Amino acid sequence: MNNLLKGKKGIIFGALDENSIAWKTAERAHEEGAQFVLTNAPIAMRMGQIKELAEKTNSEIIPADATSIEDLTNLVEQSMEILGGKLDFVLHSIGMSVNVRKGRAYTDENYDFTAKGWDVSALSFHKVMQTLFKKDAMNEWGSIVALTYMAAQRTFPDYNDMADNKAYLESIARSFGYFFGKEKNVRVNTISQSPTPTTAGKGVKGFDGFISFAEKMSPLGNASALDCANYTLTLFSDLTRKVTMQNLFHDGGFSNTGVSQEIVDVFQE
Repeated sequence: MNNLLKGKKGIIFGALDENSIAWKTAERAHEEGAQFVLTNAPIAMRMGQIKELAEKTNSEIIPADATSIEDLTNLVEQSMEILGGKLDFVLHSIGMSVNVRKGRAYTDENYDFTAKGWDVSALSFHKVMQTLFKKDAMNEWGSIVALTYMAAQRTFPDYNDMADNKAYLESIARSFGYFFGKEKNVRVNTISQSPTPTTAGKGVKGFDGFISFAEKMSPLGNASALDCANYTLTLFSDLTRKVTMQNLFHDGGFSNTGVSQEIVDVFQE
């Protein structure tokens, strides 16, 4: 370990179980010397094993609905009290589509489901940052990161309305990133990760087939949850102080590959 985050303090949203990118990020941040508060929605906490992670990383847990300004205000205020000051990093690792869960096709959306998924997956990022901004809760040169996926730029039919949510999320990062940068010297970025077998990811129809396809398309292969955690730590660190308002592809080269020889070979068989 290199003490890359020694003395840094933050909040990590979305750790559910050991398959979560947020879980891996928390483990690695702890190893690199960071202190942080863990948070997730109360219902997600009942489903996961976040208490185990808290014990392992010597962290406190504050339940919060990321769509609730009241909950987020309480989360930010308590976090600063627990950690003894302003924050250096925040990870937004939240995503949910009710349409996907209920098996509704993109051409047959239930719009109440759509609105709920958009609020949880995308608008919550704005709510988190607006709360941090108004509370002046971030230290200068702090870093805020959200996780996204390339369906924001390209069509993956079974990704459904989550693609729209991710496009909105990335736009928020650029727009709020401008104001956070100008007024607070705080960075805001998104990481566009390879398809990753998290609990949420595996809920997408045809996920196993697609992860295999992405593996064959990517020159370096798919990036794992641990790979993503390590990349996230670089954005939390002081080594990336001038990186902001970016959507950073972390996908083994998938996003810049037109076709790979492995895919060509499959169709020539």
